[in-house]
Amino acid sequence: MESEIRMVVEDDNPALAAIIRGGLMEFGADRPGFAFTDPEVDSIFETYQAPRSAYFVALRNGRLLGGGGIAPLRGGSSHTCELQKMYLLPEARGHGLGAALLKHCLDAAMAHGFQQCYLETLDRMHAARNLYRRFGFSALSEPAGATGHNKCNTWMMKDLTAEV
Repeated sequence: MESEIRMVVEDDNPALAAIIRGGLMEFGADRPGFAFTDPEVDSIFETYQAPRSAYFVALRNGRLLGGGGIAPLRGGSSHTCELQKMYLLPEARGHGLGAALLKHCLDAAMAHGFQQCYLETLDRMHAARNLYRRFGFSALSEPAGATGHNKCNTWMMKDLTAEV
């Protein structure tokens, strides 16, 4: 199967909104306090046109299977970005697309001059947490920044300066 990672385009918005919300529903995070209610879920392309932001999508044989992005961490240091809205359809998991997306996100973060990458997730998202650990993310004891996702219970950070 032919896989591709590319920058988000406006036409991707409806499919991405469905994938993100579907992933959140799958893990019981389809309520306030999670990304489910974030207004930007319906306008990913527009949201990630902001400075020091990037969003990538994964496709296989031309079909959009998921995406992930980075943006400055709200309420955080100017040296810290946040990995945001990284979700794949269930059938796309376990084939290396998540790792490819994450690598694109981290490369973009370093290109934008970030020194750290923060993320929030759920303890029950085992495969995602394992992927993050493989990429050098470490657990934090409390959240960073002001993301508005006060229901997340797992926080992680990666030092990007070690990658240089």
